[in-house]
Amino acid sequence: MFNLVKSKTIIAILILTILLSACGGNATQDPSISTAVAQTVAAQNVSVATETPLTAPSAEVTQGPLQFIPTLTPLVPMASVTPAQATASAKTECGQASMISETVPDGAIYAPKTPFTKTWEIKNTSNCTWDTNYKIIFFDGEIMGGGYYYNLPQVVPPGATFPLSLVLKAPETDGTYTSKWMLQTPDGANFGVGQYSVALSAQIVVDSSTKPKYSIISVDYKVVRDPPTGCPANTRYTIYATLTSDGPLKVTLQWLQGSGTPETELLRPPVVLTFTKAESQTISHDALLHLGATPGNQRWKAIVITDPYYQEFYHVNYNYDCGDY
Repeated sequence: MFNLVKSKTIIAILILTILLSACGGNATQDPSISTAVAQTVAAQNVSVATETPLTAPSAEVTQGPLQFIPTLTPLVPMASVTPAQATASAKTECGQASMISETVPDGAIYAPKTPFTKTWEIKNTSNCTWDTNYKIIFFDGEIMGGGYYYNLPQVVPPGATFPLSLVLKAPETDGTYTSKWMLQTPDGANFGVGQYSVALSAQIVVDSSTKPKYSIISVDYKVVRDPPTGCPANTRYTIYATLTSDGPLKVTLQWLQGSGTPETELLRPPVVLTFTKAESQTISHDALLHLGATPGNQRWKAIVITDPYYQEFYHVNYNYDCGDY
């Protein structure tokens, strides 16, 4: 059947060719006839190649912009996330900081209504970049003339440190005042500094007395490990504290210690230091740790001045880690 159709087609082409030749070699060929012949040949070639019926052409497809297909599981709307969930996520991922140093030590003495600037040097210990949508907010205590919140003044990449300063004012009435502040992520999660995320604080003494007053303006620590390395049965840590006064002063102080728990202990006996001028003096305290001491139980010591004004200074850490301090 296929050969018969093919033969008839060839005969029809030969007849058309003879008729065209008879009209004269110089005559203009009808384009519609040429087109018909070409279409017939093309159709037969397709049939020969496929040996299957032709199908209608498919709709034309144009290339448009790439689009991502959404996942089958819908994203959880922010409105359905509880505050506790949002806070926990922010604290874990971005709300991690440590305090490197601070100005205006606790117990600094000011006359009523005296303005002062409290500065904390903060380190971003998270893997997030803090932008200016992060805040420092008033958390507890006496606001001391400050605002209730301030945006961070600069972008702080992970691992970077920056000074965070607040201009405050001493209250009008004599007494001891503490102002506590927290950092806050853009989604409203509050966080502080250190392992326990403690608040940043400014503690001052307001004294309207006309007598000149001096105070301890700084305490610097140094820890010496003996032996420096290794894991002996007993390791001695000597903690040195250098206290600096801004003038003649007699103070009574004690060592305050802790071991990674909320409980703290004031060590006795008290120590009395007399400063005859603006100067520095160094005292020390020993701590003996045994090989069985829990490595993760972080120990610390701090200086606390009990007289003439209460001043508690930032603590220094030490721990039996079987290595360099």
